[in-house]
Amino acid sequence: MPVLSSDALDEFIFAHTSPQDPCFDALREDTYASLDMPQMQVGRVEGRLLEFLVKISGARRVLEVGTFSGYSAMSMASALPEGGELITCDVDPQATAMARRHWDQSPWGDRIELRLGDARETLAQLVDAGERFDLVFIDADKGSYVRYFELALELIEIGGLILADNTLWSGRVLEPESDNDHALVRFNAFVRDNPRVEQVLLSVRDGIMLCRKIS
Repeated sequence: MPVLSSDALDEFIFAHTSPQDPCFDALREDTYASLDMPQMQVGRVEGRLLEFLVKISGARRVLEVGTFSGYSAMSMASALPEGGELITCDVDPQATAMARRHWDQSPWGDRIELRLGDARETLAQLVDAGERFDLVFIDADKGSYVRYFELALELIEIGGLILADNTLWSGRVLEPESDNDHALVRFNAFVRDNPRVEQVLLSVRDGIMLCRKIS
């Protein structure tokens, strides 16, 4: 059986995916040159997928948990209609400073609002304020994924989408050892057993759990 994961295959997939604006390449290069753990940035194909999901869902308000250097936020913001809004949450002032700089140099910076601080508190505040979103993307500390998901369910209407990144965790969900391994196993099981959503676990990059709220 051929191996369906390699650098060459990744480049083949990217070469057959519609290109993004050059500002994404600039952000990617800056991230890899300047930040620790640049692999935390979503991949180029995953960024395009996020953009597509915003477009085809018709989302006008998007919430992101975990900003890092801003690639995923900029991808989703690029697909928002006129008047659309994206709120993104993070605790890292260094990475998000880079994100702000690149957003401001893009055509979509005015659609993005950054909220620095504990995302669990930020999301709880949004719930208390009665805020509503069409799509939520979770890509932050793995131990809090279940809590983020619970709060996301309160923030979207029926039919809204919730996505969670890294849900295959380089295959370590099959033989979990570390705290993060076990956290993602628990999260995947929590989603699977949750009657309020229907879901599909995609093998895109490091795994994306794609959910639709049904009740």
